Amino acid sequence: MWSTQTLAIKYLHSSLLRSYQKLISSPQTKKEKNTAISSTIMSVLHLLTLSLLISISGAKFSGRPGVNYGQLGNNLPSPSDSVTLIKSLNAKSVKLYDANPSILAALNATDIVVSVMVPNELIVNITKSKTLSDDWIKSNVLPFYPSTKIRYLLVGNEILSSQDSELKSALVPAMRKIQRSLKTLGVKKVKVGTTLAMDVLNSSYPPSSGEFRSDISGSVMKPMLQFLNRTKSFLFVDVYPYFAWAQDPAHINLDYALFESTNVTVMDPVTNLTYNNLFDQMIDAFVFAMKRLGYPDLRIWVAETGWPNHGDYDQIGANIYNAATYNRNVVKKLAAEPPVGTPARPGKVLPSFIFALYNENQKTGPGTERHFGLLHPNGSQVYEIELSGKTTEYKESLPAPENNEGYKGKIWCVVAKGANWTQLGDALSYACSQGNNTCDPIKPGGSCHKPDLMVFHASYAFSSYWASFRKVGTPLGGTCYFNGLATQTIKDPGYGRCEFPSVTL
Repeated sequence: MWSTQTLAIKYLHSSLLRSYQKLISSPQTKKEKNTAISSTIMSVLHLLTLSLLISISGAKFSGRPGVNYGQLGNNLPSPSDSVTLIKSLNAKSVKLYDANPSILAALNATDIVVSVMVPNELIVNITKSKTLSDDWIKSNVLPFYPSTKIRYLLVGNEILSSQDSELKSALVPAMRKIQRSLKTLGVKKVKVGTTLAMDVLNSSYPPSSGEFRSDISGSVMKPMLQFLNRTKSFLFVDVYPYFAWAQDPAHINLDYALFESTNVTVMDPVTNLTYNNLFDQMIDAFVFAMKRLGYPDLRIWVAETGWPNHGDYDQIGANIYNAATYNRNVVKKLAAEPPVGTPARPGKVLPSFIFALYNENQKTGPGTERHFGLLHPNGSQVYEIELSGKTTEYKESLPAPENNEGYKGKIWCVVAKGANWTQLGDALSYACSQGNNTCDPIKPGGSCHKPDLMVFHASYAFSSYWASFRKVGTPLGGTCYFNGLATQTIKDPGYGRCEFPSVTL
C-alpha cells in the first residue's frame, strides 16, 4: 500500500508530466515554449528536493536491539549456524569483536546490519601508518562490502579503560585514519566509532553531574566527540546496570535495576528529571557529560548491555530469572514504537546490541563473564527471548532466583572438574610464586604435603592464592579462574590437620 507521502509525490510527478506534454503541443512561439519549459524544469528540481526531504524525514531508524557475537569459546556453532540462530532471535543487527572473514561471509546477502572492529593491538601502529590503515580496510571490509551490510566500524574495545597512555592517546588519531581510508577506498556507508565503558565517567550520579574523567576529558573525549559529530556517527557505550547494582545492592533497589520497579523513582535534584530505572540514569550521565564538552545532541548507541545468567558464589544476583527479566524488559523498552527514549532525551531512538549471543567458556575473569549469553553453545536458549520487542508474554516459567542476597559463609577455590592436568603444573607454580607464603603447607614436611597428588596440591595453591589476592588484584586479577582450571566451591576440601585457606563472605 502506498503511503500518503508517496501518493502525493506520484500525483505531482503526473501533473508535471501533463504540463510538459501540453507545452510541447501548444501553439506558442519557440521563445515562449523555452521559457515555459525552463519553468517546468525548475519545478521538477524543486519536486526532487521535496521528494528527498520527505524520504529522509519519513525514514525510520529502528530501535530494535541487535546482538553481540563473541567468539571466546571452544564449543560454539559454526558461523553459518550462528547466522541462522541470530535470525531466530529476530535480531536485525550484529556486532563482532573483529572482522572474522568466515562470519562476514556467512552474513553475505542477509538483511542483517553488521558492526566490525579493529583490534586493540593494531591501534598504535595504524596511527603511524596510512598504509596499514588502508590495508586493514582492503583486507577486512572491501572483500565483503556492500553485499554484507557492514555499516559500523569500531576502533578498539573499551580502550579508555586501559592503563596504557600511548594506546589512549592513539585512539582518536586512529579513528581519523580509518575514516580517511574508508573515504579513499570508496566505502561511503560505514560509520566509525569506538566503545566506552562507564569508567570513562568521573561522575555519573545524579545524571546531571555526568562528567568525563579529567585525564581524558580534554585530551581524548573532546576531539573524539568533535570527530563523531562531524561524521554523524554515534557515541558507543557499554551500559550494565547489573554491575552498578551488584557493587551496592544495599542502596540500589534490584527491581529498579531490572525495569521492574513500580514504586521506586529517583529525581535528579538539578534537572528535576525523574527516573524509574537504572539504565536510563546511566545513559543520561553520558548525555550530560557530552553536553559539558559542547556536544548536547550527539547520538548514543548502546554497544553492550545485558545481565549474567550464572556466576560464582561471591557474585550476587547472577541468575536466569534476573537475566531473563532484564533482557526482556530492556528489549521491550528499546524496541517500543513510538520510541521511549530517556528522561533527558524523551522520544529518541536508542539503538543497541544485547550482550551476548552465547555463553562463552573461554572468557577470563569471574564466572559471570562466561554466562551472559542468550544461547547455550549447543544453540538452545538459556531462557525464552526474542529481540523484536513484539512478544509481550513468554510461556515458560523461570526458575526462582536463589542468590539475590549475597552468600554468607566460606568459599574455597579448587581444581575444576575436567581441568587439563597437563596445564596444572604451570598454574600451581604461578600461584606459589606470588609471595605471602602461599604454598608453605604443601612443601615437604608441611601439613598438606602429598607429593603424589598434584590435583590436591594445585587446589590448595589456588585456594591460598585466591584468599590472599582476591581483593588486592594481580596479573590474573585475583580471581578463582586460572585460565579455566579452577572453580569455586562451598564444600571444605581440607582434612585433618590440613586446612585450606578460604574467603569468608
